[in-house]
Amino acid sequence: MSVAQTPEPPYYAVIFTSLKQSDEGYAQTAEEMRRLAAQQPGYLGFESAGEELAISVSYWESEAAIANWRAHADHLIAQRAGRERWYRAYALRVARVERQRFFGE
Repeated sequence: MSVAQTPEPPYYAVIFTSLKQSDEGYAQTAEEMRRLAAQQPGYLGFESAGEELAISVSYWESEAAIANWRAHADHLIAQRAGRERWYRAYALRVARVERQRFFGE
């Protein structure tokens, strides 16, 4: 893992915080969604940390790009599985990034 190298702001961050209740099939689907998201127009990067309480952030160039990803057919299937099987609770937040600073690698 590494820190996502995003372009100069402004851009958008989708912050997904979750409490898992099951791992069955989760890792494979999560990896498929990461690969698929990276192929979408407007995708800028991804970061994730945690196990039971996890926080994942994906970066996008516009709100339209976020909406397109949200409505992608395979992503819709994964969202439904998350609600039905994998998550006890989750929060989804969208923020506009105005400033950034990188340090280190």
